[in-house]
Amino acid sequence: MIIVTGATGKLGQAIVERLLTNLPSDQVGVSVRDPEKAYALQAQGVRVRKGDFGDRESLHQAFEGASQVLIISSNSAGEVAVQYHRNAIEAAKAAGARRVLYTSHMGANPASPFAPMCDHAATEEILKTSDIAFTSLRNGFYSDSGLMLMGDAFKTGKIIAPEDGPVSWTTHADLAEAAVITLTNYNRLDGLTPPLTAREALDLDAIAEVASTLTGREITRVTVTDEEFRSTLISGGLPEMRADLLTGLFAASRKGEFAAVDSTLSSLLGRPPMSMRDLIVSRLSKLTQ
Repeated sequence: MIIVTGATGKLGQAIVERLLTNLPSDQVGVSVRDPEKAYALQAQGVRVRKGDFGDRESLHQAFEGASQVLIISSNSAGEVAVQYHRNAIEAAKAAGARRVLYTSHMGANPASPFAPMCDHAATEEILKTSDIAFTSLRNGFYSDSGLMLMGDAFKTGKIIAPEDGPVSWTTHADLAEAAVITLTNYNRLDGLTPPLTAREALDLDAIAEVASTLTGREITRVTVTDEEFRSTLISGGLPEMRADLLTGLFAASRKGEFAAVDSTLSSLLGRPPMSMRDLIVSRLSKLTQ
């Protein structure tokens, strides 16, 4: 049985839905903090069990009978996130799983100014010493985050943010498909994967140009300092920790941590991944409906 954690989140849900097109439902299980939110999956025959990364006993029950466990990285941060991942890896091993898959990031780096990258790097070190076969899916940066950084640009005509660098924006849907291919084809990817990215890396200047072309109106890229950006976020009600996190994202992108482009994802999918241009077209069509 393949167990997927975080199956009610955007990536986890997309992975389970795709798994169900490849496997009988009784070969798929999910580990979720709130089983009631996974009622629709249970109705399809998926085994649903409560599993909390902070509760090792719940993980042992949730992972029972697993042949593979896909660990969707925690939304927590720092030492807490790393310990959560350690708990899940150890529980998978105790359950007798033959392989653990983990949703890491192309920018995993213990020295990154973007804090989640440090957590991913620490988790990969745990996997390396876990004495269990593993695949760390080094996913490209979610394209939805690129749309989020655009803010209200489609209304205001401005993208306001600190100086940034190129980012290999990659959709949840393509990364979910890659995860399912890896789960159902045991020898496709092993260990630390190459960056799983779309075919181009765009900074916000390039995104502004794309959006301008597609909308037929000028969308301007306005650069502010990190301090101005952080202050604006906090004055808008964002907690300081979250504001620091987002500011660190720009610092990391300026260092080129998310700029790599690799053909591995295209090869896995057997087609070009969805581009940021395609995603903006999709978003615009929804805005005009």
